[in-house]
Amino acid sequence: MPKHAHVASVDYAALDDHALVALVRGGEREAFRHIMQRCNQRLFRVARAVIGDDSEAEDVLQESYMRAYDNLDSFRGDSALSTWLTTIVLNEARSRLRKRHAMVGLEQVDAAPDDTHQIIRFPSKFGSEDPAAFAARTQIRHLLEHAIDELPPGFRVVYMLREVEECSVEETASQLGIKAETVKTRLHRARRLLRSSLHDRLAGTMGEAFPFMGQRCARVTNA
Repeated sequence: MPKHAHVASVDYAALDDHALVALVRGGEREAFRHIMQRCNQRLFRVARAVIGDDSEAEDVLQESYMRAYDNLDSFRGDSALSTWLTTIVLNEARSRLRKRHAMVGLEQVDAAPDDTHQIIRFPSKFGSEDPAAFAARTQIRHLLEHAIDELPPGFRVVYMLREVEECSVEETASQLGIKAETVKTRLHRARRLLRSSLHDRLAGTMGEAFPFMGQRCARVTNA
């Protein structure tokens, strides 16, 4: 049977990570495309949390995938493939920060927050809802993205791994090379900063809630 016919018959979506890695090692590059599609969301969020910029986060992702592909033989399966890839992404993102002389020490991050104003683009799972609900959800998401982006980098990446990607405390600590207690502390502080930020952003709109003006006011007044 021709090789392309065999490749076309493979149900990549049904394969686990180890099976996909075995296929890539066997020369089936299409299997690596499926690994990327399976891991893209998490890895972009991690890169974006560290690097602070959408475009550069994509560059980090591309470079990380190239490194992963070239070094796939070093993946032993002791951890999940996504964990192994996340480590590569973190290393690449941090390397870029060091090169542009903007790496903030973790001890400094715990003590002093800093601000950035980029937006993290999270794909929505609710594209089938009605336009009004989708628009409202989009506005809420933008508020949350801005608030997350204003977290200090060390807090932001912990929040992204724990709350958005739902990694365990232990996995997050292992990925970032910090203690489990540090993960808990930074997550607590990140939540507190987010609550404060969102409260400040929403407070200015409270007086505009449930408006009863214009035609609605005139209708009742006339009646």
